[in-house]
Amino acid sequence: MTLHVETELEDDGRWIGAVPELPGVLVYADTREGAVNAAVTLALRVLADRAEHGEAVTLPFTLALVA
Repeated sequence: MTLHVETELEDDGRWIGAVPELPGVLVYADTREGAVNAAVTLALRVLADRAEHGEAVTLPFTLALVA
């Protein structure tokens, strides 16, 4: 499983970070680096939550930054 972190600069200057393969993993930050870090953190929390609740988590997985 490969997870992609996508970023986009909003008109108001905030950065969005998202992992399209995990619905709901969408964060805002003041910098691109902050958005990437927050998106990765949230993605790992979602995967951990799924594992704790007995849902299938495909291992190994890779996180990739989309330029």
